[in-house]
Amino acid sequence: MTTESQQNSSREDEISLKDLIQSIQKWWQYLLSKWVIIMLFGVIGGAVGLLYAYTKKPIFTATTTFVLEDEKTGTGFGSLAGLASMAGVDFGGSGGGIFQGDNILGLYKSRMMLEQTLLSPLENDNKNQLLIDRYIELNKLRKKWANKPELLKLDFKPNKSANGDLYIKPNRLRDSVLALIVADLNRNYLTVAKPDKKLSAIQVDVKSADEIFAKTFNDALVKNVNQFYVNTKTKKTLANVQILQHKTDSVRAVMNGAIYNAVAVADATPNLNPTRQVQRVAPAQRAQFSAETNKAILSSLVQNLEMSKVSLMKETPLLEVIDMPVYPLSVYKVGKLFAIAIGAFIFGFLCCLYFTLKMALKFKLNSK
Repeated sequence: MTTESQQNSSREDEISLKDLIQSIQKWWQYLLSKWVIIMLFGVIGGAVGLLYAYTKKPIFTATTTFVLEDEKTGTGFGSLAGLASMAGVDFGGSGGGIFQGDNILGLYKSRMMLEQTLLSPLENDNKNQLLIDRYIELNKLRKKWANKPELLKLDFKPNKSANGDLYIKPNRLRDSVLALIVADLNRNYLTVAKPDKKLSAIQVDVKSADEIFAKTFNDALVKNVNQFYVNTKTKKTLANVQILQHKTDSVRAVMNGAIYNAVAVADATPNLNPTRQVQRVAPAQRAQFSAETNKAILSSLVQNLEMSKVSLMKETPLLEVIDMPVYPLSVYKVGKLFAIAIGAFIFGFLCCLYFTLKMALKFKLNSK
């Protein structure tokens, strides 16, 4: 019984394999019978690909590569991390700092940075044009807004804040337009990544059909983000330095005034009556005591000020640009032969798929 069942199973396998080969042969013969139509679709696809290659605008890419060196990146525990590692404790290197890890990459794609960059002036002959105006012109948004006068009236002229940052007053419609533009920039224009995860190099790519927009936007974005990064990292220490500097200057001025007062008392009483020493000695000693007191205070303040300046230098990250975009930018354009081949293949494949499905449906209907 076992031998007979094995023989029956092998016969069924042979029949199934034979049926499969016959089905493939029928399918191939059926496609060969339709070769004229398939070839025609291939020619149409090649023509569509050629038309696409002619109409597709070349894409320019502006690339900036820079390295970031920061003494406080990593664990944030400084020299304690080395002692901890000897004891078998690992603090990790991804948490703690506001810009540690990949957070700076997210900063490049943040709405605040992109809006500030869009409000930057365009470096060309038209001094009054902003980058956002160039974007609107590049994407022909004014034509799309022809039937919406409220959009045509939008003014993106920025104002300057006290610290020199560009901003525009809140407006619901304008903010929604800016949100759409920022989303489009993140999706189709901007790419920020680390080419090598082991290195601290960061690469910023801006792709656009407009060479001037690509380069100017890349330069402005890198400048704004890196400046914001440095200012934020050193904000607290810089404020301490400014406070200590103001106090030091104030104490120095008071000390100098006390020294001059002591001399002025002696000059004011040239022929002093020996029985009236109080007129010279008391004011002079009071001024001298004030000068000595302020001298001690000034010495401590100067020491703290210098220590704060050293701390500020340590906390200031080093951003060194390795490569920056220069004209002419690298350009990518779809090759005509490549477009023809891809178009012919896609249309031919779709045509073959159509005939295959048609054949399978016909076979299924006949088998019922």
